[in-house]
Amino acid sequence: MNNIELIAPCHFGLEAVLKREIQDLGYEIAKVEDGRVTFFSDLGGIARANMFLRTAERILLKVGAFRASTFEQLFDRTAELAWEDFIPEDGKFWVKKASTAKSKLYSAPDIQSIVKKAMVERLKKRYRVSWFPETGNEYPVRVFILKDEVTVSLDTSGTPLHKRGYRTLTSEAPIRETLAAALIMLTPWKKDRILVDPFCGSGTFLIEAAMMGAGIAPGMNRSFEAEAWTNFLPKKTWYDAADEAGDLMDLDISMDLQGYDKDSRVLKLARENAAAAEVDHLIHFQQREVKDFSHPKPYGFIITNPPYGERLEEKEALPELYGQIGDIFQKMDTWSKYVITSYEDAQKYIGKAAKVRKVYNGMIRAEFCQYLGPKPPRR
Repeated sequence: MNNIELIAPCHFGLEAVLKREIQDLGYEIAKVEDGRVTFFSDLGGIARANMFLRTAERILLKVGAFRASTFEQLFDRTAELAWEDFIPEDGKFWVKKASTAKSKLYSAPDIQSIVKKAMVERLKKRYRVSWFPETGNEYPVRVFILKDEVTVSLDTSGTPLHKRGYRTLTSEAPIRETLAAALIMLTPWKKDRILVDPFCGSGTFLIEAAMMGAGIAPGMNRSFEAEAWTNFLPKKTWYDAADEAGDLMDLDISMDLQGYDKDSRVLKLARENAAAAEVDHLIHFQQREVKDFSHPKPYGFIITNPPYGERLEEKEALPELYGQIGDIFQKMDTWSKYVITSYEDAQKYIGKAAKVRKVYNGMIRAEFCQYLGPKPPRR
């Protein structure tokens, strides 16, 4: 069982970034699909992928894949899978999530129920028991069906990987850590360059950049579901991954990372988050409105996620705000500037002074730069 396939879901449009990360870890890509990358690995890859991948949402251990257009086929093919290789007799197992698209089987609750029943029948025969106490470690199952092709997997991460462990406190509508990391990777920014976020909020962009620069693995300060799966996954795999992460870390590095926000309460959260991530010494936070922003250095990077107005009164203020952003960006014409927003008129006010990435229902699309994902739906 040392030759396995792992599935790493990600934000739609960022598959290429995740693919490069996986290849940098030394693994061979099996398949790239919308919102997920599958790759070949050994058992040690479960720990390393969870520990090091910055842009994956979770790591799934592929148990099997097959075609099913009826519930009978779904039951039979699921029961053929070698569940006993992964789940011990006292294991607690359930189908945590079932999702389906363009398939004859579309009822998620029914899919969950039938897959669970098939697993029970398989394990009853293998363990020669009539019922399971399910008092042991948890083994959450995920089922994905696309065009009648079923993929069944075990969720090795548990808590989603965007939860690094440092952000216990957040501002309103914070950007996910995985998305922030991916957007930084899409730019030419390097750790020796200046990086500024004039709408830093809880500090996610800057903290992720600091962790990259200091070589801090995103999974260093959290636990994973599969750490308890010692029936087939030795503890040593996790110790080895942690040792590797420790060897790569360099907290003595010097970086120029600056975060600004008009809200002092939000800046307090950002400082606390940075301290929890052990990078507070690398980031300078200061209270400042965007209209007052300037910088003496001729070159640097701005990566930011400005407000985009969820309430009516906020939306009415957006033209003025984005106009101010545009004015600042025009003055800093030698800087590289990147904006992610769901405000539809952002480019109108910012102009071509920055590369704007718009988000539509979770999909990311770049304007005036590299195309990153599926075409957004018509509105």
